[in-house]
Amino acid sequence: MGRHRRITQPPRSALATRAALAAGVLVPTFASVGSAHAATPQAAICTSDRPELADKLSEDINSALDGSATTAISLHDHATNTTCTLDADRHFDSASTVKVTVLSTLLWDAQKDDRALTQEEKDRATAMITESDNDATTALWKQLGPDKINGFLQAAGMTNTVLDSEGHWGLTQITANDEEKLLQLVTHTNPVLSDDSRAYILKLTSEVIPSQRWGTPAGAPGDAQVHVKNGWLERATNGWRVHSLGAFTGGDHDYTITVLSQDNATMDDGIANIEGIARAVHENLNAPVSGAQS
Repeated sequence: MGRHRRITQPPRSALATRAALAAGVLVPTFASVGSAHAATPQAAICTSDRPELADKLSEDINSALDGSATTAISLHDHATNTTCTLDADRHFDSASTVKVTVLSTLLWDAQKDDRALTQEEKDRATAMITESDNDATTALWKQLGPDKINGFLQAAGMTNTVLDSEGHWGLTQITANDEEKLLQLVTHTNPVLSDDSRAYILKLTSEVIPSQRWGTPAGAPGDAQVHVKNGWLERATNGWRVHSLGAFTGGDHDYTITVLSQDNATMDDGIANIEGIARAVHENLNAPVSGAQS
């Protein structure tokens, strides 16, 4: 088994047998690896300026959860001031979701030097985000180094994100709440990422290749601008890690969703779990409001 470049996903029936990559080197995979332990019963908790929306979201998200997986959720809808969390401070191996952090660090670092990205950096960034290219990620990870990446994490308030001690980017320890902090920086004006940097991240995450646009975009309204970055990784324990970061902008849409999971028996199981949650979120956040508001 060798290194893969410019990863595109095969049909889902073949995904469970695919080698997963971390930091550009192969991580051992195991066919039919299931949960290493029974998942603890979980329940999402939502709050909102519209209490009925919070109640319905909580009910529908909890109904959509796959009880055999360990799942963490963090979402925020600015239009209704709605938040939902579920085990949102639990750590997971990042897999390829960390690539948004890599791109953000690259832009943050360039901002400090008041310089534009080089063409090589742009090419690597595009491949890393739109095609989940691992070689491009490894090159940028090595270029930046842990000090700059940790510097960005500190600036972003992502204090629960921990880099792997051996330098494997795919084994960065992330939480749903920290990933939501990143998505909030990407989608709203802030002192950490300039508007130009944010626009570049949003552009690339809106251009992810079709075969990698699963997960949180499932059920998104047709008039929303969809931004996504997913991650998937199988290891000897806790089965498949399957994650999805999504931001939905344009029109009246202004919300972000992070779903992280492990203990999935197959990658397809993880995708189905995330997409069930995502459909519940999109349906509720975009449902017509009945009756007059008091």
